[in-house]
Amino acid sequence: MEDTDAPQHWIDRELSGCSFKDKRLARRLRTILAQVAARPGGSIPLACQDWANTKAAYRFFDNARVDEREILGGHFRATHSRLPSGGDPILVLHDTTEFSFKRDDVDAVGKTTVTYSGVGADGRPRLHTVCWILMHSSLVVTSEGLPLGLTAVKFWSRDKFKGSNALRNKVNGTRVPIEEKESVRWLDNMRQSCAQLGDPGRCVHIGDREADIYELFCLARELGTHFVIRTHTDRLAGEGDRTVSAEMDEVRCKGLHRVEVTDRKGDVSIAVVELRYRRIRVLPPRDKQRRYPSLELTVIHATERGTPKGREPVNWKLVTDLPIHSRTEAVEKLRWYALRWRIETYHKIMKSGCRAEHLKLRTAERIVHVLAIFCLLSWRIFWLTMLRRATTRVAPTLVFTQLEMEVLERLAHRDASRHRSMCGAILELACLGGYLNRANDGPPGIIVVWRGMARLTDIALGYELGRGNCG
Repeated sequence: MEDTDAPQHWIDRELSGCSFKDKRLARRLRTILAQVAARPGGSIPLACQDWANTKAAYRFFDNARVDEREILGGHFRATHSRLPSGGDPILVLHDTTEFSFKRDDVDAVGKTTVTYSGVGADGRPRLHTVCWILMHSSLVVTSEGLPLGLTAVKFWSRDKFKGSNALRNKVNGTRVPIEEKESVRWLDNMRQSCAQLGDPGRCVHIGDREADIYELFCLARELGTHFVIRTHTDRLAGEGDRTVSAEMDEVRCKGLHRVEVTDRKGDVSIAVVELRYRRIRVLPPRDKQRRYPSLELTVIHATERGTPKGREPVNWKLVTDLPIHSRTEAVEKLRWYALRWRIETYHKIMKSGCRAEHLKLRTAERIVHVLAIFCLLSWRIFWLTMLRRATTRVAPTLVFTQLEMEVLERLAHRDASRHRSMCGAILELACLGGYLNRANDGPPGIIVVWRGMARLTDIALGYELGRGNCG
């Protein structure tokens, strides 16, 4: 990443490509994003500070001419501008998350399910309907794990809860066209991501078991892109007389690999996994064999040796269209899939850092507009956190404004020179959020970064006001 646009504020970089028909909407979006970024996790009135700005923000969220695609359009283009040069692969992480809300008017947001909320005064159980807005996002990261931004986001809600177990007793899912399922979001985001990035041959799409969709594999071949997916279905293989698992049972161990595994208590242990991989002819489901062709895919199984204590053994079953000829290439695909957890962290920032589920807006359309703004802020928090770990070849002016750099310089009393580097400036930002920077401490995490951002804004405001009244 080169410091080619350092004088420009980060908000201007992310919004310069937005295409609102009314320029006043673009100016208001910039104002709202700056206000929300100054107080991550705060309410809309807290971020806006006065009634005039609060009312303008509410009108923006309720404006029928505002669309989440317009809010995020500039960020999508900025993501493309941050792509590293050269032929290194670009990992596109896909995942779905749910934002739950409790509303009296459930129809205005979308029904999902009824949950138990305790016992009432009469001794009867109390039930309430939970409203959900679902978001399927596609996050671009480098092979080192640095988040470059989003390329596609899709929001939707449901009129009623559609449990998979209930549908399974009534409908054969393999006979329903993918275009009529919610699963089509995986195909839509893959198609949009390839179009936004403009180089599908470099893209490797990463997904969990929910992405084990045969139509997705066929679309990747059609677009000329690649994928690494964790499998859920034991598909037909060969001539259709056996399954993929039966083929893999014949493959001998081709190497060992050590991985760090963290259990639910946070304890870290080393797992030794056996690697097996083979190129296999995979067939579509029987009901779809007339519509989709067979594919030559590489199946990877990573199975832990022995039985660990206190956690489930590692048992990854991956499928990719990329060929694998050595243990090193197999380990590379495992490492790529391990980076899928980064999008889970990104969603955590939206829910915990931005407190998206605490929004009090009444309709799904208004909530989605705020969530789109939170997508931009969450990426910046995640980018700041990972930037210090991934690279040091970035000037701090690409990350902070001149005023913020001056404040960080005054705060860096222990080492007055560390603010001059990007790593030092981010470290001082994390210290504002409670990072202790002890010898054995790990690198700063997302929590101290979003706390530090809020404190830095307040300190910078006081510093600027005090400087204007002095001298």
